[in-house]
Amino acid sequence: MPQNPREHLAELAAKAMQERGLEPEFPQAAMAQLTAISARAPERGNGIQDLTKLLWCSIDNDDSRDLDQLTVSETLPGGDTRILVAIADVDTLVGKDTPIDKHAQINTTSVYTGARIFLMLPEKLSTDLTSLNPGVDRLAVVTEIVFTEEGAIKSSSVYRALVRNQAKLAYDSVSDWLDGKAPLPEAAAAVPGMDQQLRVQDKVAQTLRTLRREAGALEFQTFQPKATFADGQVIAIRQQDQNRARQLIEEFMIATNGVNANFLASKKRASIRRVVRNPKNWDRIVELAAERGASLPKVADSAALQKFLTAERKRDPVRFPDLSLAIIKLMGSGEYVVEMPGANPVGHFGLAVREYTHATAPNRRYPDLITSRLLKAALADAPPPYSHAELSDLATHCTEQEDAANKVERQMRKSEAAMLLRNQIGRIFDAIITGITSGNVWVRVFDPPAEGKLDTSRPFKVGQQVKVKLDRVHVDRGYIDFELVG
Repeated sequence: MPQNPREHLAELAAKAMQERGLEPEFPQAAMAQLTAISARAPERGNGIQDLTKLLWCSIDNDDSRDLDQLTVSETLPGGDTRILVAIADVDTLVGKDTPIDKHAQINTTSVYTGARIFLMLPEKLSTDLTSLNPGVDRLAVVTEIVFTEEGAIKSSSVYRALVRNQAKLAYDSVSDWLDGKAPLPEAAAAVPGMDQQLRVQDKVAQTLRTLRREAGALEFQTFQPKATFADGQVIAIRQQDQNRARQLIEEFMIATNGVNANFLASKKRASIRRVVRNPKNWDRIVELAAERGASLPKVADSAALQKFLTAERKRDPVRFPDLSLAIIKLMGSGEYVVEMPGANPVGHFGLAVREYTHATAPNRRYPDLITSRLLKAALADAPPPYSHAELSDLATHCTEQEDAANKVERQMRKSEAAMLLRNQIGRIFDAIITGITSGNVWVRVFDPPAEGKLDTSRPFKVGQQVKVKLDRVHVDRGYIDFELVG
């Protein structure tokens, strides 16, 4: 029986994983450990607060089942707001150096492709026993932050707690409601007071977002298409846009990561930080701005760069994703580093924050599971679970494997687009020139959102709009070739 397209893409994804040094399947030892893990009553006492009665909710993608975080708010006298962020305590079921943990340590992240998701942890855990699913009690590491009306952090604390998700919500439907485009999602409407919860959380998040932008946080619009399947066929590819609900979660996760980093520093403990250094190619970014009639200072300045980006988004929204990508490449990749007690933090240039770890997705990212263990040890005044040498090796490894995972995801997005377009040879598209490298010209078409190579010898500049005809595709290699029209 011939494969359907989705099965074929899933096989390509598994092959791409192996080629990049990632394990697409769980080893036998991990599966043997999994059979011995069953649901059990969560711990109580020992400093674990019972917060199951609070109006917690999760907001994630429509199809997400590995739920890592919950949020809840409380309006305080004088205009302050208390925000609580609960992060799944995965470590309670996945002990350090167990077979499941060792597999997670190899891949270091879940890998998301349209045809198949390669979970970092087995599905029984990440989508059930360690997921913050609605209606069940789960252990969590809670970060509590009191914000002033102006968005400043007034106080913060970290502790363990028992929580219960009251409403599983999705980004797009929550955002549509916040923007007045749709009714309150059914899951939220079923919980009295959840509408007010979301309004308060959105207000705080937007205040935090404004503050970060003023401080120089960079807001890009990157090319992130996602394939949709039906009956094993790729039926559409859609661009995933930023919206208010995604901003809500992003702001609270950034704040949580900052508080967690500061908490470990206050305990004089080493931590793994996520950093983006000052751009080495700042001179080229200055030139890129000058080509568009803007002036940037000679010394790297995130606030000035964000002002330029904001102006360009308004002036030329069609080309803005390509400008975003060009600047991201010139800034350089993020990386994991070990922050030693008392050291001057490297910081995150793109987020305009100095103290930043990854702690909010332990079902999906191994650095977050490491941080969860570091936080729990600090809370218990127990010895750190990792030596400084171990943390250093893990930071390097996580950086390398995350880069490999990103390459797998990009490769599969190309194959998915080629699959969708393979029956449209000869179709004419509106396109934009996105890159010129080593004599090759690259274009992006808008519907469906896809990128490919343009077969031409004519000189072009990045950002030019052209008409192109689809010439050929190669699904396995992810090639999409166009020729110029006119």
